[in-house]
Amino acid sequence: MRVGICDYPSAYAFPPYGYGGIERWLWATAVGASRCGAEVHLIGPQWRADLPGMWARLPLRLEEIRPGSAAFRYLNALSLDLLVVGHEYPSLPAWRDTWRELGCDVVTFQHDPDFRHAADAFDGQRSRLFCYSAEMVERYRICKPYQAVSVQFGLNEETVPPAQNGHDLVWLGRLDGQKAPHLAACAAAKLGQRLRIIGTPVRDSRYTEAYRELTNAPHVELVGEVVGSEKLQFLSNASVFVYTSARDYVEAGAATFGEALRCGTPVAALAWRPGTCAENALCDQTGSIAFADPELDDDAAAELLAEAIRRAQELPAVTVQEIGLTRFDPAVHFSTLAARP
Repeated sequence: MRVGICDYPSAYAFPPYGYGGIERWLWATAVGASRCGAEVHLIGPQWRADLPGMWARLPLRLEEIRPGSAAFRYLNALSLDLLVVGHEYPSLPAWRDTWRELGCDVVTFQHDPDFRHAADAFDGQRSRLFCYSAEMVERYRICKPYQAVSVQFGLNEETVPPAQNGHDLVWLGRLDGQKAPHLAACAAAKLGQRLRIIGTPVRDSRYTEAYRELTNAPHVELVGEVVGSEKLQFLSNASVFVYTSARDYVEAGAATFGEALRCGTPVAALAWRPGTCAENALCDQTGSIAFADPELDDDAAAELLAEAIRRAQELPAVTVQEIGLTRFDPAVHFSTLAARP
């Protein structure tokens, strides 16, 4: 199989130097395709120049070329079977014109809960959309979506360290109200345990000020943004990965579940309703989900989360990693994406 993995105009490189969910998903998919024996072409100008030399690169964007042009003839000569793209492209007219002429399949993963697609962007056969959770499948039902977990990682995060029974708690994500790390800090305080918060720079100053007392408490360490092998070591050294979100936030991509489980770290997740990413990512052998009524206050919700952390800490790291490496295997993920129903 010949596969094109397309970048897109972004603030990040591909794969990103730091965080960037869709960019990391495209890289993990490229790695998975390669492990499946596919001939992989990285299409677009934003693929990093420091990638290993094994990767074939074509610095063109489909939406910038036209059928019949020299660039199109060059691309068409590759005889691609599949294009893997960011979720915006199948609804972009100029991109679709070129894709139709190439005659290959296209797949993407919905990593934005609010993006509106063209009515005919997906037919469920030649053009396919994947969603992580039951609620995302329902949200995009007009697009005939398929459900699957998303596998994401950055450069030098492809191979994880052996499982170990770690210590302390870890939280990873954006430091803002949608991700609600203060709930993890509150739960850790109830348990008398240390929490390491790994995350991108603060983007929500009002949120930061509102919960400064919790996130700056003595039991909380604000690590900042870490990537590559350093991030994997933080995850591997943790006893539990704590997942939180705001009551009304719809998680679309949820990279952190796979990252933690692949490192052998069980997950304690707070969910405000059924059908979220946590239910598709976790099982009784890999983590625990605290279901909280959205009417509960933060303190009561954190109490439920603390109990989920206690349950998750009883899970053996070796078992968690075995399941995580299977459930979030990039080759398995690519095979799921590539298989036409």
